Amino acid sequence: MASQPGTKCREFADVDPNGFETEDQVAEYFRTLVERNNLRVRTGVTVTRVTEREHARGYLVETDHSTVEADYVVSATGPFQTPNIPAIVPESSGITQIHSNSYKNPAQLDESAVLVVGAGSSGVQIAAEIQKSGKKVYLAVGPHDRPPRAYRNRDFCWWLGALGKWDLAAPPVGADHVTIAVSGAEGGHTVDFRNLAASGITLLGRANSFVDGKLQIGSDLGANIARGDDNYLSLLREADEYIERNGLDLPPEPEAHELGPDPECVSDPILELDFAEVGVSTVIWATGFGVDYSWLQVEGVLDERGYPVQQRGVTPVPGMYFLGLPWLSRRGSSFIWGVWHDAKYLADQIEIQRKYRDYEPDHNALLEAAVR
Repeated sequence: MASQPGTKCREFADVDPNGFETEDQVAEYFRTLVERNNLRVRTGVTVTRVTEREHARGYLVETDHSTVEADYVVSATGPFQTPNIPAIVPESSGITQIHSNSYKNPAQLDESAVLVVGAGSSGVQIAAEIQKSGKKVYLAVGPHDRPPRAYRNRDFCWWLGALGKWDLAAPPVGADHVTIAVSGAEGGHTVDFRNLAASGITLLGRANSFVDGKLQIGSDLGANIARGDDNYLSLLREADEYIERNGLDLPPEPEAHELGPDPECVSDPILELDFAEVGVSTVIWATGFGVDYSWLQVEGVLDERGYPVQQRGVTPVPGMYFLGLPWLSRRGSSFIWGVWHDAKYLADQIEIQRKYRDYEPDHNALLEAAVR
């Protein structure tokens, strides 16, 4: 979103406040931020290892260009580091498998049918684009939230702010990591899996295993669609209540509450997909990312799973911090327009620790106080 009320982000120039910035516009935003604040930023540099300095405070940050000594290190690499491809279809199957981060367009695929696994934003947009190119598409749909792209003349991101959801301090139970099905393609629209099915995409439940060339599919498709519908309708109801409570003059959208009947692929779901029989030769895994902190070789910073040990970005190891992680302090912590809360907090914590470190008592004042 080009503009978010209540944030400290500079609005993007020459972009509709309810529109989407291009890749180049986002890059220009950061260039302007660096120049305006005279920040020392080095691009094209890969950090290969961070270790504690021997017999001295601080850290050695080794890169592919040089080694930097630092008293404080903030890891702001975010949560999307390593493509996650579940070990379901073996490499020996002969099936082409790629992660969504490697997908560019339908032209890179052969003419065979395609299975897209994952019902988040990437999965649904990739599946729709491939379907429009004329290829047969199967889409495996897991549990997800399905917010409206816009409702009653306000964007979904505006509604998250107005309803206080950006600043939730903790995720709802079971929602610390939720797949969000919403599309920004062609100007943005609300995702309805019924429409995807009507376009010719065959919906499937969760991909569970692969045996003798056949994908074994969960029977959870109907439940997953229903959960997404409940999430969608609940936000519409909250929005309606907000509009009435605040006396806003926003056009009603009764049709947004109307859901069509479930398509046949939902009411009578496929539980086994024979790849050879239906002609699937490519699987695109839109299954998210994991983290890789193998370069961060400081004891006590990571847990046994390799995830940060931190409280609001502050680790138990002096001088080590994390920024940009989901739910670091609130829902918006991993977004451009929400990270400022945690950035300010960490900057304050570092400054506090600096003052403690550099503190030197005024001995004369202490002596005078003792005499008195």
